[in-house]
Amino acid sequence: MKVDHETLHKIAHLARLEVKPDEEAALLNSLNGVLTWMEQLNEVDTTGVEPLTHMSAETNVLREDVAGNHLPREQALSNAPQHDEQFFEVPKVLE
Repeated sequence: MKVDHETLHKIAHLARLEVKPDEEAALLNSLNGVLTWMEQLNEVDTTGVEPLTHMSAETNVLREDVAGNHLPREQALSNAPQHDEQFFEVPKVLE
């Protein structure tokens, strides 16, 4: 498969990219190089190779999530630059 100027402009439009005329030749060359490489991968014999669903066989070990008061409120608020008796105070960022 070859990428032509029309396809390049369509891809650029879909990706919301502005392609300058002096960049077109380099982009076409680069995209065609990637597609050539992908076509070479299609020629590799993968008979008997199981498809991967994950990159490793490791399983994620999760701990049980237990709610608790691990840090007293007073201690949590002690280093806050601004706070009232219960909450952190932060500057307003949205109108």
